[in-house]
Amino acid sequence: MKRYDLIVIGSGPAGEKAAVKAGYFGHRVALVEKDERYGGAGVQTGTLPSKALKETALYFSGIYEKGIYSIDHDFTRRAGIHDFMYRKNLLTSALGSEVKTNLACHHVDVYQGVGSFDDPHHIRISGALEEVIYGENILIATGSYPFRPADIPFDGQRVHDSDTILDIRRFPKSLCVLGAGVIGCAYATIFAAMGVKVFLLNNRDKILGFLDQEISNALVEQMKNRDVTLLFKASSNGFQVPEDEAEPMRISITTGQTLNVDMFLYAAGRSGNIRSLRCENAGCKTGERETLMVNDNFQTSVPHIYAVGDVIGFPALASTSMDQGRMAVAHMFKTHDLDQLTDVFPYGIYTVPEVSMVGMTEEEVRKRGISYCAGYCDYRDITRGKILGITDGGFMKVIFHRETKHILGVHIVGRMATELIHYGMALVKDKKTVDEVIATVFNNPSLHDLYKYACYDGLGNLAGHKLKRSARASQGNLQAGRG
Repeated sequence: MKRYDLIVIGSGPAGEKAAVKAGYFGHRVALVEKDERYGGAGVQTGTLPSKALKETALYFSGIYEKGIYSIDHDFTRRAGIHDFMYRKNLLTSALGSEVKTNLACHHVDVYQGVGSFDDPHHIRISGALEEVIYGENILIATGSYPFRPADIPFDGQRVHDSDTILDIRRFPKSLCVLGAGVIGCAYATIFAAMGVKVFLLNNRDKILGFLDQEISNALVEQMKNRDVTLLFKASSNGFQVPEDEAEPMRISITTGQTLNVDMFLYAAGRSGNIRSLRCENAGCKTGERETLMVNDNFQTSVPHIYAVGDVIGFPALASTSMDQGRMAVAHMFKTHDLDQLTDVFPYGIYTVPEVSMVGMTEEEVRKRGISYCAGYCDYRDITRGKILGITDGGFMKVIFHRETKHILGVHIVGRMATELIHYGMALVKDKKTVDEVIATVFNNPSLHDLYKYACYDGLGNLAGHKLKRSARASQGNLQAGRG
């Protein structure tokens, strides 16, 4: 029987980074992967594919260039499903190969098959070759899978989850998306950009409830402008799927309405991928939605068994999952290079347009009773925004403490929001003030001017003296006195 210092189960972002870090420090490492493709959901069915499809939709639709130049392009009418999926397929294959190469470079032994516990130290690998290996430490990084309610007739043809939607063989004439979370909103806007009529159902009265409400409202408006129909406080309660694909599906809605659409996407939650692990043989405690319970060091109820990534639940981001894997390895092998994860990290939502945030929302600031002020800057009001022809209402919102002027939160809806947010993350983490931002020199023209002029606007709100007036700025001026 082969013995290892660490056995990692799962080759997604968390598992890969944990395995290669342990290998880097000279430990004997094994990684068990059930799929022939490497990279887990992060590479194969989640993070990477959806972002690649978003960029493809932007290219084919020319949605951001229409009306700016003398010649417009719109390839959506000529693009087939093969064209739409081409870049996504290319990237998932390439990055899966990169994961495999990275593991080999760090001398990680890879086992192909399904891993499960025989006991707290022995992992049985069920594959073409079945065997049992011993791990002094074990790290579970098996990710998550789309939640599938029993009352929805998933068939992978017309009724999809967020995995099977990546393998469609034709464009839907129309699409109903149930669930206005990160995944649902992303796919709704991606398909809308490609000219598909989209209906978005949400059982609540708002989308993306963790966002600053103004940002959420702005995204809703931009969705509506791109012909996405949003139905709030609504869910599905019945399906009629005809055998003839030329006929529309009939979806009964809890509001009493009926939707006649070509395809349906269920995007309302994911569950931890632990069913095949036989965790009961190891004694690991589990939580809701098939997740594993861990402490601050990512140890399960069995100290030498760790769990990281989507399988432990929130925040379930590829970015945080990678560092969770690295930190777990640092703890188990006492490398002392990553003893604590930052509590300031960005959220990126790859909708059209993008949304990103870091720090506190206005609702959080108010709830905590903090005296605050807010400043805004629209993309269309800065030089770079004018060059790019941005007129769609994208903006930045900066929230800061009224007395100290420390920046508490940065919120963006618009082009490249997920790239721009990282400067905001540094401002929040380092407790920089709006005065310091104003004193910073940015390339001109650049989108980073959003920061400077949002801070100028905030100081205007603070002083009650504004050179520019807009509906949002006026609202901000009222908000400045709250808290």
